Amino acid sequence: MAEFAVEDGTLWYETTGDGRPLVFVHGGWLSGRAWQTQVEYFADEYRIVTLDVRGHGRTGETDRDRYSIELFADDLEALCGSLELESPVLYGLSLGSMVVQEYLSRHPDRAAGAVLAGAIRSMPPTWISPGVKPFLSPMPALASSLAVAGPTATFRAMLQSVRATTGDRWLSVDSDVRSETIDAVGDVSTSEFRKVFGALYRYDPPDLEGVTTPTLVVYGDREAPAVRQQGDQIAMAVDDGRYLVLEEAGHLVNQDRPAAFNAATAAFLEELDGTDATDRSIPT
Repeated sequence: MAEFAVEDGTLWYETTGDGRPLVFVHGGWLSGRAWQTQVEYFADEYRIVTLDVRGHGRTGETDRDRYSIELFADDLEALCGSLELESPVLYGLSLGSMVVQEYLSRHPDRAAGAVLAGAIRSMPPTWISPGVKPFLSPMPALASSLAVAGPTATFRAMLQSVRATTGDRWLSVDSDVRSETIDAVGDVSTSEFRKVFGALYRYDPPDLEGVTTPTLVVYGDREAPAVRQQGDQIAMAVDDGRYLVLEEAGHLVNQDRPAAFNAATAAFLEELDGTDATDRSIPT
């Protein structure tokens, strides 16, 4: 891995391969390893960059007292500039999809394409008036839970509240993926967990109308209905948006159905490159 200095910390990233750059931004409380199957699949044809977002993975804690999706997007911009990545294709998973949307709203045509997996616009994934949202904040309860139970138990409790309406396999249909995800959360400190959650909750999603970047939204059929609705909204808002549902997959759709996800996004990349993707089978 390599490191990239920012004003108040050091970001860790990894790059491999040559060709058109693909930049991968992981989900909340995960790390760049969440994209490992995609890295292995695409590295022979593309330049792959995976970033460990502040508070996550090798990057870990930075000096900021408060995080935001806008800050994470600033970091993404700075990294792309430092590596001189021209017309990258941006991949975002869950929290990472927010970061990519923020980037697209700032630069509607700078990226060659975007792939959003388990895409969310806001947290919770239902509309709440910005003027009311601060008064409904779960941050005090979250802080108490973190102080008493720690990040892993707090994350499990969050999952349980979602499962009440979506079923056991919402996060992932694969028990190994669920276990690895929960283990990754255990590597996040209490203070960083709180800052990341705050960034998710406070984010006010941008208007994506006018974004001309071709965008593919992919989610699993076990995804929470409100999240799927947000994914549909993204696909409809951008000028060249489309969405794909993969069966037997949950929120971590790229890990639940890696072969299907890779085939679908490879066909999308071939379309961006202007090559014939008609012979590539995309299982759903």
